[in-house]
Amino acid sequence: MTIYFYNTREKYGCFSNFSYHGFELECFYWYTSEHYFQAQKFIGTPHVEQIRLVKTPKEAARMGRERKRPLRSDWEQVKDGIMKKAVLCKFQTHADIREILLSTGDVELVENSPIDYYWGYGADGSGKNMLGKILMEVREILRNSDHLTNDQ
Repeated sequence: MTIYFYNTREKYGCFSNFSYHGFELECFYWYTSEHYFQAQKFIGTPHVEQIRLVKTPKEAARMGRERKRPLRSDWEQVKDGIMKKAVLCKFQTHADIREILLSTGDVELVENSPIDYYWGYGADGSGKNMLGKILMEVREILRNSDHLTNDQ
């Protein structure tokens, strides 16, 4: 079985980076994991704070994709780790969505984005689905940390 997610208003919408499940990371509050992820493209510049403070994840995504901003030189090497850090923090912060993620067992999770072939599945299913893979990794981390907590 596979669980497909994309829209925040759907059953598994909390898996989307656009879901309003804020968290504190690196001494700052982030409205969504999309805000955090996009801002990290410009670490050490005023763009980080500008993106952090916009009201919607859609606006954060738009700002993060603007190439007039100075993209950090190591972005391709660090982006997966940054996404994992944000997603893990989001699910550690919110017990309700952590339970939803854990309730998926070992089912494959797929971001059903018709336009994103890296983070999502793409229109034809040939995408890398990196967000889905990261969610499954985070699910395993949470499952293992849950067992540690329950065993003590």
